[in-house]
Amino acid sequence: MKNTISQRVADFLKNYPPFNGLKNSVLQSLSEEVTIIYKEKDSIVFSEKEAGHDHFYVVHKGAIALAKAGITTIVDLCDEGDIFGLRPLMANENYELEAKAQEESILYAIPIEIFKPLALENKAVGNFLIESFASNTRNPYSKSHRGKLYSENTADVEVTNSELKLLDLQNVPYSKKIISCSPRTTAKKIAELMTQKKIGAILVVKEKLPVGIITDKDLRNKIVTGQFPITTAASKIMTSPVITYPKTLTVTQAQMAMMKSNISHLCLTKDGTPNTKAIGILSKHDVMVSLGNNPAVLIKAIKRVKKIKSLKPIRSSIMELLKGYLADNIPMTIIAKIISELNDACIKQVISLSLEKMKTPPPTNFAWLTLGSQGRSEQMLHTDQDNALIFEDVPEELLPKTTEYFLEFSNLVTKKLNYIGYEYCPAEMMASNPQWCLSLSEWKKTTSHWIINPGTDEVLLSSIFFDYNAVYGDTSLATRLSDHIFYTVQKYPIFFVHLAKGALQNPSPTGFFRQFLVEQDGAHKDSFDVKNRALRPLTDAARVLILSHHIKSINNTSERFEKLAELEPNNREIYLACSYASKALLKFRTKQGIAHNDSGRYINLDTLSKEEKIKLKRTFKTIKEIQELVTLRFQLKSM
Repeated sequence: MKNTISQRVADFLKNYPPFNGLKNSVLQSLSEEVTIIYKEKDSIVFSEKEAGHDHFYVVHKGAIALAKAGITTIVDLCDEGDIFGLRPLMANENYELEAKAQEESILYAIPIEIFKPLALENKAVGNFLIESFASNTRNPYSKSHRGKLYSENTADVEVTNSELKLLDLQNVPYSKKIISCSPRTTAKKIAELMTQKKIGAILVVKEKLPVGIITDKDLRNKIVTGQFPITTAASKIMTSPVITYPKTLTVTQAQMAMMKSNISHLCLTKDGTPNTKAIGILSKHDVMVSLGNNPAVLIKAIKRVKKIKSLKPIRSSIMELLKGYLADNIPMTIIAKIISELNDACIKQVISLSLEKMKTPPPTNFAWLTLGSQGRSEQMLHTDQDNALIFEDVPEELLPKTTEYFLEFSNLVTKKLNYIGYEYCPAEMMASNPQWCLSLSEWKKTTSHWIINPGTDEVLLSSIFFDYNAVYGDTSLATRLSDHIFYTVQKYPIFFVHLAKGALQNPSPTGFFRQFLVEQDGAHKDSFDVKNRALRPLTDAARVLILSHHIKSINNTSERFEKLAELEPNNREIYLACSYASKALLKFRTKQGIAHNDSGRYINLDTLSKEEKIKLKRTFKTIKEIQELVTLRFQLKSM
């Protein structure tokens, strides 16, 4: 008779990694060994330093909080489909965190002795565990780097480990098409083969194992010079023993290995030793090509550019770098900082080249500001440009000509930015628009008007302008404008109420039964607007809350929430959840944009897996909670 309980367990597990990598028959057998456990709210699943149980856990319903004993800060929160308590069992360690039910929960307890063989036999399961343990996360697929579950200080580990990894980030690409010869092959035959295959090195193998390597340099130095006749066997002219490494070799390690041994080629084998079959050849050229997608190399390349058209391929390289970071599960905080720095470098170079095209130098100091997502260091993809220009005050009689100069200059910059991939802003919020190219005094007057007369349009304009970053020129102009804005807001605190109302204008992500709310008409009918319905509510809430604390030095949404967690310890948990949600949504949008070659804003729900939909919905509860906090903070229900 069919076991309906184990069938229901299997039907649930098959939707989540690593169980979705198992055959149905294997998953069914595993499910028959699962124990179902009910936990009341605040009950302990396991304690810190407790010896590992004989099973690990999957959350079926409810939520389990992982934290250090005696500390209220939650390191991680496991909900539907999440695994916890596995790594200590695989490593034969005690638990380093306490697991407590945050609400009534149902757990599936899976015996480790049954699961271990599956991890060894099944490649998909094994890869899941390797990636999970290597990145120190519970689930590298669904919640990458949300919590560093096994460290004393999670914040420190995220930065330190990631920065270290970035120095040695990329696995080196190598050629899998190995051209080989035997030790008895003549130099003449080897030269013909290398010419025919257009290669710079040939591997010498004996009984399928690498015993030496012959390069163009060997042929020049030993054959062309007459040191050996052209009929000499490979064994006489090859470099031996061959230097071997595993295929996991990184770009930096490859550089060091070549410099250390003064060689131009490396042999990659199954286990990294000459005792196993060769699987690839790596040349110095391969390493140099790989370095083309290194951030430091790209920055140097951007600064050397003399013509705008040369920035286009570099922008493409930046996108390739972004794809690689996402594939390697690098934390979004690190990705955003690197990509933003590279984007800013491109903008700076466009501005520099545009200044060279102007007939005369600038009549006075100026600052170029990036606004919106670019100003918040959250613009990962090729989206539209939002920018503004501030110039130093000049005598009134010189203002028209000065404005004319900077408008001509701004037109040149925005055109060149458009050429390298930044679309024009549909609302014309660009420095080429006279309304966004003003003197410092004019900007002060404009922002004061927005704050003192906060209508719908004024609140929208001010919210965009508060997220700016001075990327070029005299940054003191931006600082002076910021000082003026904050001084004016202090005089008119009612502005925060209007800004808070604006933060609640974006529609809820879900409707009845937690169904996604999609666009009802227009070009994106039936698509989910991840920008307006998910990202923007978090961005707007972070902005009004951080401004209410008079903090003007932090623009990034996740960093704003992290600062709020410091300023308001009683709301620390929700602010950190918002910080995570903003990074998770930005990563999701970026991946969708790359997959569909667009901005990633509108998502066709039919293209998402059930797991992806669940990931999205996990952030929606946080959005609802932060909007409730904003409502209470600014007393909007009573208005």
